[in-house]
Amino acid sequence: MPRKGQAGHNVRMNEPVAYLEGEIVPLSQAVLPVWDSGFVLGTTIIEQLRTFGGQVFHLEHHLSRLERSLELVGVKAGLTLQEIGDIAIRLIALNRPLIDRDDDLGLSIFVTPGDSPSMTEGRSGAPRVGIHTFPLSFGIWAEKYSQGQTLITTNTRHVPNECWPAEIKCRSRMNYYLADREASARQTDARALLLDMEGFITEASTANLVIYREGDGLIAPPKASVLPGVSLSVLWKLADQLDIATSERQLLPSDVAQADEVLLSSTPFCILPVSQVDGIDIGQSVPGPIFGRLLAAFDRLVGLDIAAQARRFACRKNAS
Repeated sequence: MPRKGQAGHNVRMNEPVAYLEGEIVPLSQAVLPVWDSGFVLGTTIIEQLRTFGGQVFHLEHHLSRLERSLELVGVKAGLTLQEIGDIAIRLIALNRPLIDRDDDLGLSIFVTPGDSPSMTEGRSGAPRVGIHTFPLSFGIWAEKYSQGQTLITTNTRHVPNECWPAEIKCRSRMNYYLADREASARQTDARALLLDMEGFITEASTANLVIYREGDGLIAPPKASVLPGVSLSVLWKLADQLDIATSERQLLPSDVAQADEVLLSSTPFCILPVSQVDGIDIGQSVPGPIFGRLLAAFDRLVGLDIAAQARRFACRKNAS
C-alpha cells in the first residue's frame, strides 16, 4: 500500500481514498482492528466537517476543537494540526473528481488512543489517526428546510459533565442513539430533544438548538452544557451582522414550546427550522422569517444555495 506522500494515481481510479496511520489507501482498506480502543470502548475523538464548492468549511475551527478534545482526553495524535489539515485538504482534492462538480463531500477526522490493553496483553501501542470523506446524506434533511424538523423530548438524558465534559467531540454517543430511537418510536421522523439531569434543555441529537423570541432575539443553552458547535458560532456571527440579538441562558421545555421560532444548527445542514416539539406547533409558520434571513446569510457566506443543493443531491442517481 502507498505510504504517506505516495498517494497514487493507481488507488483513486474508481474508489475514494482515505488516510490511516500514515498511509493513503483505498477507502475499503481503511480499517481498524477489532481490538482498537475506539471500537472496544468508544474512545474515539472525532471531527465531522463538510465542503462547500469543494472547500472545507471552517477547517481551522474544527482543528482547534479537535486539539481541545485531545487535550481533555489526554491523547497525542502524533501529527500537528497543520499536518492533519494538509492531509484533509489533499483527500478532498483526490476524491472530489469522483463526484458531480456541484456536489460536496463530508469529511471525518478521528483519533483513537490505540489498542485496548485488555485485548493485547497490556500493550496499547500508538494512537491511530484516520481521515476519510463520505457522501453528504442530503436526503435526510433536504425537505426539512421547507417542512421543518419534528422534535420529541426524550426520557434519555444528556450525558452530564461529571461523566465527560460536554466540549469533547467524541463517538461515545449511545445516549443519542437511544434518544432518537425513543423519539422515532413515538413519532415517525422525529429527532430527540435532550434534557440535562435537572430538566433543562441541552441540545438535539447531533445538533445545537436555538430558540427565537421577538424582543429577546436568539437564545441558546449555556455553552458549558453543550458541545460548542462550529455552525452555531457561525450562526451567532451571522445574527450579529443582521442585527439579531443573541444570548445564552438555561431553557425549559416550555420555553421551546412557546418560542416564535426554533432552529437546529449542525455542520452538515447548517441550520434547519423546527416545526413541532412534543406535538406542539412552533410559531406562526414554518419556516419562519428569522430562519429565512439566517439561511440566506449562510448562502451568501458559502457561495451557494444550501437548500437547493440538498434537494438536488438528495437522490444522487437522479442528479444531473
